[in-house]
Amino acid sequence: MTTDPLVIFTPSGKRGHFAKGTPILDAARQLGVDLDSVCGGRGICSKCQVTPSFGDFPKHGVTVAEDALSDWNAVEQRYKDKRGLLDGRRLGCQAKVEGDVVIDVPPESQVHKQVVRKAADTRVIEMAPATRLVMVAVEEPDMHAPTGDFERLKTALADQWQIDRVEAELPILTKLQPALRKGGWQVTVALHQDHSEGPARILDIWPGLAERGLYGLAIDLGSTTIAAHLCDLSDGAVLASSGVMNPQIRFGEDLMSRVSYAMMNPGGDQEMTRAVREALNGLISDLLKQAEVPAERLMEAVIVCNPVMHHLLMGIDPVELGQAPFALATSDALSLPATALDLTAMAPQARIYALPCIAGHVGADAAAVALSEAPQRSEDLALMVDVGTNAEILLGDTQGVLACSSPTGPAFEGAQISSGQRAAPGAIERIEIDPVSKEPRFRIIGLDMWSNEDGFAAAAAATGITGICGSGIIEAVAEMRIAGLLDPSGLIGSAEATGTPRCIPDGRTHSYLIWDGSADGGPVITVTQGDIRAIQLAKSALYAGARLLMDQRGVDKVDRVVLAGAFGAHISAKHAMVLGMIPDVPLDKVQSAGNAAGTGARIALCNVNARAEIEKLVRDITKIETAVEPKFQDHFVAANAIPHASDPFPELSQVVTLPDVNFNTGGGDGAEGGRRRRRRRG
Repeated sequence: MTTDPLVIFTPSGKRGHFAKGTPILDAARQLGVDLDSVCGGRGICSKCQVTPSFGDFPKHGVTVAEDALSDWNAVEQRYKDKRGLLDGRRLGCQAKVEGDVVIDVPPESQVHKQVVRKAADTRVIEMAPATRLVMVAVEEPDMHAPTGDFERLKTALADQWQIDRVEAELPILTKLQPALRKGGWQVTVALHQDHSEGPARILDIWPGLAERGLYGLAIDLGSTTIAAHLCDLSDGAVLASSGVMNPQIRFGEDLMSRVSYAMMNPGGDQEMTRAVREALNGLISDLLKQAEVPAERLMEAVIVCNPVMHHLLMGIDPVELGQAPFALATSDALSLPATALDLTAMAPQARIYALPCIAGHVGADAAAVALSEAPQRSEDLALMVDVGTNAEILLGDTQGVLACSSPTGPAFEGAQISSGQRAAPGAIERIEIDPVSKEPRFRIIGLDMWSNEDGFAAAAAATGITGICGSGIIEAVAEMRIAGLLDPSGLIGSAEATGTPRCIPDGRTHSYLIWDGSADGGPVITVTQGDIRAIQLAKSALYAGARLLMDQRGVDKVDRVVLAGAFGAHISAKHAMVLGMIPDVPLDKVQSAGNAAGTGARIALCNVNARAEIEKLVRDITKIETAVEPKFQDHFVAANAIPHASDPFPELSQVVTLPDVNFNTGGGDGAEGGRRRRRRRG
């Protein structure tokens, strides 16, 4: 029997088999993939641009051949000639399926644009930027004391600003003499002086007093999303914030998938490096346009990211991070020119500072969280969790700080979930289930009303109800447990066992129906048994990582929990604890730190002394490698139960009473609609 080719769409993760000759746009529509088109598939509007990827994809279980799509055609060539089409892009209405293929839908081709929920948090930051403007008066040349203009500029900087060592690249020297003479021997220089003992660098020069702004970027380069904040280097004000999906997601949703792609596809690491650098240039251009700032004034950027992202951004093959002992090419902070990373959207002479990595799987983003939240100065024992595709966890107080990472995967961000999607208008982000009627009510992104309020249907028509994002699926699973639809093992009960027809048969298991929009051509949104398992795996990895740090510290409890990242800002403490994602503490001791990694990046951008502080702290942090810790698996297995198989949750029990249900008694009521499971022979 011939199997039709498999088409996998990223970042949604939706997949299906389609006959050869099926246009990619048609496949996307049939799967409910968010791919735009307004011209009816005639190759006119260009809204359906996609990026196919080729090579081995172990995570997806496919190998994509070069001929997986139909040949480039005259319609695509005409469009490229007239309006331009990025290399590697195809038009979804023209490219047809010929074999197994992985297709990335870029943000600009999505109808419901991703909401990157990593806004800049309000924070008072002491300003001491590495890049600043200084004005100097330079002595005029004298035939009797023949020194060069640059040498006299250096003398002026030493006398007037106590800056003893200065260097400048050739482009600055070409501007120096005209600027001095036009300014009447007074010039303003953009000076970059970091916390090292190296010389200061002149990045630009203008005649006279140049009261123009200098700007910097704080960039949080995540596995799934890239967020950036454009800041004024005079006062730290955030002028614009924006974010995009990390295009590397088409090579693998989690870090190890990307490492595998680099291992199995020669040049794969360079392909991923190019993709992320192009995305950064696009994001930078967007921010500059938003704030109406000229590119030549953007003089500096601070970047935080996990180790795999760090190596791929720097153009370093991450292969060593995929196998013990998980050796980094370098764990030190890096200071380098923007041109070294092909960041052409900034000033040509701009500088980049990348925070240090803590360990092979604990990156500069965790260091940024430590800079923002300062666990080393905490009087009580604080557990800090930055949840993404890879969770990074800190545990510390004034006695010391420990760190580890845990491979949670992308389920918390809506990926690998049957009705899952990224955070975009129309996605379910909040949900409550009545414990008596078992009926749900929910809220979608972009609308403040609950689904059972008058006028909701009309108000939601603008975006539709499109799926469920990470915060929505977390609350849904926790609410199902509270309402008795889910037993502690994570099994969904049948309609008979739970007393609601919303628990519908789904093969050999059951699903819980949240929304049926099929009457109007919309999606049917359910929580399946597979979704529950994906969340269980993710939360178990997170809890097991936290327990390892607690073991190392010799404690069974922590005093408070800090949730960082978009997760921390949008998930309630109660739901996180019902799932057993975090250790048991009083709910008022669970705090949200917002985008702590982004805040740490902003602190490092605005205060050069903070860079020295975090470099020292990183050297002092005790690193725990979960991948080689024998107890990790024990903790992981015990944490599969909801909330936990053995750890008590006394604080949670004061707030929530979890039903004592079991849907696997007598052959699995919940697993097979009450039928007794047959035992296989042989």
